[in-house]
Amino acid sequence: MGDWYSIGVAVGVGLGLGLLLSGILSVNRVGTGLALVASAVLGGALGLVVDDTEEIVSGALGGALGAFAAAVVVHGAMRRGATRMGVATYVGAVGLLVVLVAFVPVAGYVLALALPLAAIRMRGRQAARYAGLRTLAK
Repeated sequence: MGDWYSIGVAVGVGLGLGLLLSGILSVNRVGTGLALVASAVLGGALGLVVDDTEEIVSGALGGALGAFAAAVVVHGAMRRGATRMGVATYVGAVGLLVVLVAFVPVAGYVLALALPLAAIRMRGRQAARYAGLRTLAK
């Protein structure tokens, strides 16, 4: 198909890998940093498997973007009382789905734009911990 397809696949696979690692590791700030670095390195390594220098850079960039996007979701969910394994399961499943969708032409590019933009948009809208029935107990 061409270089544009392999670069898109590398970005998409890096995104999915970043989502997966960040879902598992991003419970606190240290884990977020570790997930960011690990997903960039592994995304670059997977880019090397795909092809040349462009794929290495795009895989590393995709991994970092995926880790950032998932970290926003994980931090928000943990702040509102979610469990670690539940969040890791859901975010990891989305990461695997992103890896599969990355093989569709142009989908890697679209996901690379959509996921970080959605995370930035979510960051400003996150509510505090849900009060639930505690408000009725007063």
